[in-house]
Amino acid sequence: MEDEAGDGLDPAPTGPRHDRDRRGRGSYARSGNGRDPSGGDAEPRTTYAALDLGTNNCRLLVARPAGNGFRVIDAFSRIIRLGEGISASGRISDAAIERAVSALSVCRDKMRYRHAGRARLIATEACRAAENGDAFRARILGEVGLDLEIIDRKTEAALAATGCTPLIDPDTQGVILFDIGGGSSELVRLGPCVPTRRGPPAPRIEGWISVPLGVVTLAERHGGHEVTREIFEANKELLTLHELIGHRLVQILLGLHRGRTYSV
Repeated sequence: MEDEAGDGLDPAPTGPRHDRDRRGRGSYARSGNGRDPSGGDAEPRTTYAALDLGTNNCRLLVARPAGNGFRVIDAFSRIIRLGEGISASGRISDAAIERAVSALSVCRDKMRYRHAGRARLIATEACRAAENGDAFRARILGEVGLDLEIIDRKTEAALAATGCTPLIDPDTQGVILFDIGGGSSELVRLGPCVPTRRGPPAPRIEGWISVPLGVVTLAERHGGHEVTREIFEANKELLTLHELIGHRLVQILLGLHRGRTYSV
């Protein structure tokens, strides 16, 4: 099934929606000043939205605080293949843009329906790599009303680490995190988490690397249906990637042993 959205989720709250005007952080509606339209000062909304526009997928989570974490009240996921053909043409195709507009319109409507008061709307490798990435972002802003934030690889690695910290055993001394996406892959070395007074622990990144290769780009370049050992060993780019990751992983592990850190 192409779209995924949770069933039996909390009903939408009543009352006015509060818009924010910071790039990628809730400016999904471009009218209003974030105040109660009746003229009064309403309480800040506590419904949050997170949108991740990747090279392959468009995902949205809408949640409210619950205890020391969040309760997801709405969700959406669709494969849109935004990065399709970028490795050959260097551009986001018209067909991919239309798919993105359709999916992002659904996300916008869900955020409005749930009265999300704060949001972060990020785009990753496809928009970083495409020569028309900025033009695509401008079109989404004008046509859909979503102000996307095209993040760099360091930020992407940090967000992946932040999302994984609640899963880390608090007694462990370190974790190696692999985040394999559609257009890029990140490898992060995490030390013991930093405790916080409320909410999940903060990540302690001791080293990271990012390479502009993911499942979409590799499949387009080398075929993704069948990769035998013979095909793998005959492909110089795959071998180079394998050696690069292995070399950097050794660097990170040695850095931990010697009390040093590496950010590459």
